[in-house]
Amino acid sequence: MESTRTRILLADDHALVRRGLRLILDAEPDLTVVAEASDGAEAVEAARSEAVDLAILDIAMPRMTGIQAAREISRRTPGIRILILSMYDNEQYFFEALKAGASGYVLKSVADQDLLEACRAAMRGEPFLYPGAVTALIRDYLQRARQGERVPDSILTPREEEIVKLIAEGNSAKEIAETLFISAKTVDRHRANILQKLGMRDRLDLTRYAIRAGLVEP
Repeated sequence: MESTRTRILLADDHALVRRGLRLILDAEPDLTVVAEASDGAEAVEAARSEAVDLAILDIAMPRMTGIQAAREISRRTPGIRILILSMYDNEQYFFEALKAGASGYVLKSVADQDLLEACRAAMRGEPFLYPGAVTALIRDYLQRARQGERVPDSILTPREEEIVKLIAEGNSAKEIAETLFISAKTVDRHRANILQKLGMRDRLDLTRYAIRAGLVEP
């Protein structure tokens, strides 16, 4: 069983915080803390010398911040997944963390709820984003689109793009349902998800998005 557990490096300059987080992590059958560090430089060293799958790094540490440590760990030992722990719901920190190679950003205030989910998401190769971070990402995405920058690949699924295209072309929910052989209720659910993902309000917003994304001709 031991070999299937995710081996974790925990870095925080407060021993009390480390102890609390360790208790949460070690209580899980699939997670185990194998190394601790009290600053970023120690964390980089531990990531090199220990057999570690996942590094959980506090953002604010002496000698080297969690972001700097994440950058170093990503460069030296790219196989290790990284989560950043922060007291701050701060967009700048969040984007810096992603740029440094972190696959998740966890707020300390809700670490007892979010940390385990974040660890498992990271090990599945999925990003972990708290709700405020999702909003920040979408805002950034739309800002880039408005400025005419090349936006990253769509945050919508192919089916959602299909529905946006049909909405933008003026089809009703009933017509979309018939075209795609799904129920009108499913169309409504997709539409609600799309609006939420894109931070938009109505058909007009979706039509503008569809034109920008090249789904329909202006």
